[in-house]
Amino acid sequence: MSEDPKKNIGGAVMAKPNFEDRKASSLSGSPVPTKKVIIKSADMLPDMQKEAVDIAVAAFERHNVEKDVAENIKKEFDKRHGPTWHCIVGRNFGSYVTHETNHFVYFYLDQKAVLLFKSG
Repeated sequence: MSEDPKKNIGGAVMAKPNFEDRKASSLSGSPVPTKKVIIKSADMLPDMQKEAVDIAVAAFERHNVEKDVAENIKKEFDKRHGPTWHCIVGRNFGSYVTHETNHFVYFYLDQKAVLLFKSG
C-alpha cells in the first residue's frame, strides 16, 4: 500500500468510443461523440490509465445510473487485473484513500469524476 502523494499527470484528452461504436454511428449518419477527459491525479502506468478511461467511456454509454457505471468499471478491472478494485463515480464527492502502488487514478469524463484504485 502507498500513502505517498499522488503524481499529477494533468492534461485534457478527447476520448472516442471504440471502433464498433464509431462504425454504428457512421451508419446512422450522426457524428461520433467525444468526451473530454482530464486526469486529475494518477499513480498508474499510462497504458492502464488509458484502459481505465476506455472502460469508463464504455460504462457511461451502457448505463445511466452512476452506481451501475462504478460497478461496471470495478468488475472489469477485477477481471483484468485481479481483485480488489474500488470505484467511485459522481459529480460531487470527497475522498481520502490508501491504495497499492501504481494502482490509482482520478479523472473526469466531461462533468463526471471517476476514482479508481486497488486496495486489499
